[in-house]
Amino acid sequence: MYFKDLNPECDIGANCHYVKIGLFNVVIDAGLSPKEMGSNALPNFSAIPPGSLDFVIVTHCHLDHIGAIPILMRAHPQARLLATPQSREIMPVLLENSYTVMKHQKKELGIKEYPLFELDEITRLNEHLFEMKYGMRRTFRKCDDSIDIEFFDAGHVSGASGIMLEYKHRKIFFTGDVLFRKQKILPGGQWPKEKVDTLIMETTRGATERTEQKQVALEIERLLTTVQHTLQMGGSVLIPTFAFGRVQEILTLLHEAVKAKKIDKKVPIICSGLGLAIIDTFDAIAKKYPSLNFRKSILRDLGVISLNRTKYLKPGNEPEKPTIFVVSSGMMVENTPSYNLAACLLGNSKNSICFVGYCDPDTPGGQLLRADKGSNFLFSAINYSAPVRANIERFDMSGHADRDELLQAAINLDPRTIVLTHGNEDSRNWFFDELISNAPHITVLIPEVMKEYNI
Repeated sequence: MYFKDLNPECDIGANCHYVKIGLFNVVIDAGLSPKEMGSNALPNFSAIPPGSLDFVIVTHCHLDHIGAIPILMRAHPQARLLATPQSREIMPVLLENSYTVMKHQKKELGIKEYPLFELDEITRLNEHLFEMKYGMRRTFRKCDDSIDIEFFDAGHVSGASGIMLEYKHRKIFFTGDVLFRKQKILPGGQWPKEKVDTLIMETTRGATERTEQKQVALEIERLLTTVQHTLQMGGSVLIPTFAFGRVQEILTLLHEAVKAKKIDKKVPIICSGLGLAIIDTFDAIAKKYPSLNFRKSILRDLGVISLNRTKYLKPGNEPEKPTIFVVSSGMMVENTPSYNLAACLLGNSKNSICFVGYCDPDTPGGQLLRADKGSNFLFSAINYSAPVRANIERFDMSGHADRDELLQAAINLDPRTIVLTHGNEDSRNWFFDELISNAPHITVLIPEVMKEYNI
């Protein structure tokens, strides 16, 4: 097998893996970097000869994994697009939102090359899509060659998958993003039980230690206590949240808290538009796949209000009464609802901003988490500065597997080779050192960008 990482940076950005095995040319994911603009956000597709791909495989529908798929399929219209039924329903919603955002950025930021794809290219993806249900192995043939492909439930978000390629009795497993822990709305991920030959593994949490004090159940309780205390003090709570998966998980937690009378049911809860749009899709998926434990009725029970229906909050102007905002983006990226709302709430010590997922250090969310109390924080995209007076908290409720359980799961598969991807340098290095120490018989690679490896 020949393997090449097409992500221009060794980080969590534009995820894209190019594999050549036998007669088959395969790409696993094609995402956009959340930290870059224009073509700089794309994987390096130049390594793939036009029209040469047989398969483009989707592990899950976060934009850092699917955001560039319409562009890739434009150059490879003959390729089959493999995805779970859940991803088939979710993917166009997220890509259409990305298109809309790019249209706005073209106007506001003057990025001439936006949008990078058109709406009709999103629609045409369905013509190439081949559904892969969990646990159903499919054999694909090309001339006299064949390859078996199987999807495994990866937890993380609805439709997320680990991908097994089996070629001439050799097994290659791509973990995708994985969460073994059961969530409120999803069961935990399940890896293959049998030994594999090669493991291509995410490393998101390699630099993050899970202490006894940071167990997820305790973190959830701490979040709800913070929300309750903030509201009682007359403040508002901003929870920057990824629209896909995390908004729905947080709303479920709030729903349980309201039923348990930990939060007053009269407190307004406001969500951003994309999170609500995905909820409609989630409701449709849950009716077909009961493993997704989320129904739209939660919105009615909580009285959720769309941010689009509320009076626009200008920087420094606060809500008229204590309010909970569950809005994207989770990293508080510029010009998103969470970014603009943070500018409204940051200057008042009664308010809280609660981060519940990964924040890249270079994003505004990551910068705010490092900011000193009382210092001035610049919202450069809107030319506004505010003193850091609000309570800023991070709750370790990641949608990724903890590093120790991921390490043990990798060793249990006993591969000959492990390729470390989808993590920053510190994260990959932690896994490299631990694997070398605990499983010295395994060859471990941290792939260089665009370097081809014969594995």
